[in-house]
Amino acid sequence: PLPTQEDLAGLRCRLQRGKALAELARLPPVPAGTGTDLRSRLERVQQLELRIRERKAGSRATPGARPSGDTGAAAPAAEAGEKPPAYQRFHTLAQDLPPGLTLPYKFKVLAEMFRSVDTIAGMLFNRSETITFAKVKQGVQDMMRKQFDEQHVGQIMAVYPTSYRLRQEKNIPTFGSSVKKSDYQLTLEPVLGEEEKADGRPHLSASRLLERRKEFNRNLVNVVKQHHKAFLAALSPPIVVPEEKLTRWHPRFNVDEVPDISPAELPRPPQEDRLTTAQEVLSTARGMLTPKMEKALANLASRTAEAGAGEPVVSKAPSPASTSSALKGVSQTLLERIRAKEAQKLQALMTRDPRQEERLAMLGRLPAMARILRNVFVAEKKQVLPLDVACARMTDSYDAQMSPGEMEKHLRLFAELLPDWVGIHAVRTDTYIKLDKGKDLGLITERLARAAKEAEAL
Repeated sequence: PLPTQEDLAGLRCRLQRGKALAELARLPPVPAGTGTDLRSRLERVQQLELRIRERKAGSRATPGARPSGDTGAAAPAAEAGEKPPAYQRFHTLAQDLPPGLTLPYKFKVLAEMFRSVDTIAGMLFNRSETITFAKVKQGVQDMMRKQFDEQHVGQIMAVYPTSYRLRQEKNIPTFGSSVKKSDYQLTLEPVLGEEEKADGRPHLSASRLLERRKEFNRNLVNVVKQHHKAFLAALSPPIVVPEEKLTRWHPRFNVDEVPDISPAELPRPPQEDRLTTAQEVLSTARGMLTPKMEKALANLASRTAEAGAGEPVVSKAPSPASTSSALKGVSQTLLERIRAKEAQKLQALMTRDPRQEERLAMLGRLPAMARILRNVFVAEKKQVLPLDVACARMTDSYDAQMSPGEMEKHLRLFAELLPDWVGIHAVRTDTYIKLDKGKDLGLITERLARAAKEAEAL
């Protein structure tokens, strides 16, 4: 019979195995000393590894032997950690806003807390639910991710005393809370007018919440104004600025260093039969103590009364303004005139109208824009251009980002200040701008700088 495919495959495998064994038999034999040489090298590697581990362990133990240096360096770090972080101390400087009556960082946080308290209290009040401090605290902390306690409630009441009516009440359902029903709890009730009712009962609407928030912010600004007023009075010479005309703080007034608001006193749970002074103990226990103890309590009460009456009242007198050593020899009248002039400039700066401030900023940009405007007309080789085309060219060429509408205000200011150089004319439905390219650009720049200086002196 003929061999099958499987038999042929098996024969091929046997032939390949035979060839592989023959090749292995031809390899040279392993030398006799090779095994001992490999063992000796392995032992040397293990010894080196052991030495490296010992050195590493010694270097780790060395810093631990000098704890005094570490603790000495940690102490100043702990003291430095008591300062508020830089984003709070320099919060006002980092604001991308025009200078004005900005608030300190901690006051902004307090305003946000009041908004959160008002939101939660409004929901509970409109549901006819008793507003306890525990409910408000949990809600505010969930909304702001910040700690909220009774001190913040006291600060809110100090800033806006007519916002809430606070009471200590008991027998309030707690529904599984750790507070017992018989314990006293601090409750809040929004103070509303008679007209603020819905379906015959008081209702805290969204518009009223917005009004309360604005009132709280106004009160915070008034608190900062009082500190600013004291700062101005301590200057040499003192500056007096009416509060209704104040539009920005003094440049040297550090807003973020305004002290914290002193919290108002909150109602406390009533304490029955609690004795606090020796006189109260003596009057309560008269006839129940031995004569020796009564005499000791009477002496203690008399000493306490004498100490309270004899405490001197310490008044801090303002320190007189000291003249710097660098100004010795300079006439005092000259110094007073310079200080009075500087105070007058700062007073004008603090009472400047925001619209005037915007005009001054525009005047400061005009000299650079004058050169760009002339180059636009030279490049176009025309005496007259459509106003929208000129605004688009100026917006593309000016180094700061500005909208075409703002650029049009600057071009109209050119026409107002320099009518002999720039003219704006309305022809039917279109508006055109005309420029006299023959004028000297240096004289134009001088006139613009003079106009800016005159406006700043007003």
